[in-house]
Amino acid sequence: MATIEDIMTLSPVIPVLVIHDPAHARPVAEALVAGGLRTLEVTLRTESALDVIAEMAKVEGAVVGAGTVLNRADLDASVRAGARFIVSPGLTTPLAHAARDADVPLLPGIANAGDIMRGLDLGLTRFKFFPAEASGGIAALKALSAPFGQVRFCPTGGIRQDTAANWLALPSVLCVGGSWLVPSGTPDLADITARARAAAALAA
Repeated sequence: MATIEDIMTLSPVIPVLVIHDPAHARPVAEALVAGGLRTLEVTLRTESALDVIAEMAKVEGAVVGAGTVLNRADLDASVRAGARFIVSPGLTTPLAHAARDADVPLLPGIANAGDIMRGLDLGLTRFKFFPAEASGGIAALKALSAPFGQVRFCPTGGIRQDTAANWLALPSVLCVGGSWLVPSGTPDLADITARARAAAALAA
């Protein structure tokens, strides 16, 4: 099993995906991977999310995880569907224990120093900074990073193609999460691949 850091460093941008139609799942995943983004987060915000995870998990080169995971039941269902990592909007002790019991990498959301300290007590050092822009943006993350030198982040929430590089320039940031890669509606696969290619180039 890969570590959460392994997963965070596969791509500079993790697409945050809200896919309503499972028929779109594989083509979208293939377009993202073709553009150079292998790490894909499917949010549990739709009734079809687990089916979407199962379909995307069949795509060669894709490392598919579940986002918006709130509890053990969500986590267990996601793992059964094929999720290889778990992302949550916040951090709770029961969820951290569930991830440990399932031996699945967890990227829990944090927004303040207390969240980080609770995570450290649970043996976690990799976190999603969420919601990134609403929680104070780059200035806030710089301030939070200072006392926690061993911690690394994936800021998510309000980040765009034109601002992602600013976040990635921070020493404490391994990757960012972005919802701009796959706009809502019928997917334009060529456009998605082009967006993914531009995002993957941010690694340079």
